Amino acid sequence: MATESKAVINIADLKLDHWQQGTLYESVDTSFGALLGLTGLGISYNEVPPGKSGCPFHNHHVEDELFYVISGTGEYRFGGERHAIKAGDALGAPAGGPETAHQIINTGTAPLVYLGISTMAKTEIVEYPDSGKFLAKTNRGDTKPLRFRHIGRPGADLDYWVGEPGA
Repeated sequence: MATESKAVINIADLKLDHWQQGTLYESVDTSFGALLGLTGLGISYNEVPPGKSGCPFHNHHVEDELFYVISGTGEYRFGGERHAIKAGDALGAPAGGPETAHQIINTGTAPLVYLGISTMAKTEIVEYPDSGKFLAKTNRGDTKPLRFRHIGRPGADLDYWVGEPGA
């Protein structure tokens, strides 16, 4: 049974998930665009503790992202630059190559709280310049067999016809 969407959601009413990975990545967050009935626009609420980041440095080939800082201070890595950020700042992360790679890091002493808003492409390629990885994913429908997701590193380029029967 599908969840009925709402016209208004208060952040205080959201169920937040706490997670951490290694020593740099940690967040208390949730995505809630679907709760608002949005299908082409994603939105997340994020609380990142001091000294942490909610994701690796990455760039999207298709999706645009926008971040709005609600409270706290930090640093926005964007391409080859670093920008100090604070409450009230809006951060753009347009689709592109490594020049649009981005990461938000809490460099302050209090939680860094922000909203993340993004277009929701059915198919996306994401690159991770720090680790040399890529993510290729698609979700062409509501059922799992129509989903594809692969994380890898470039290097084993194959000819288009390799392994094809009769080629």
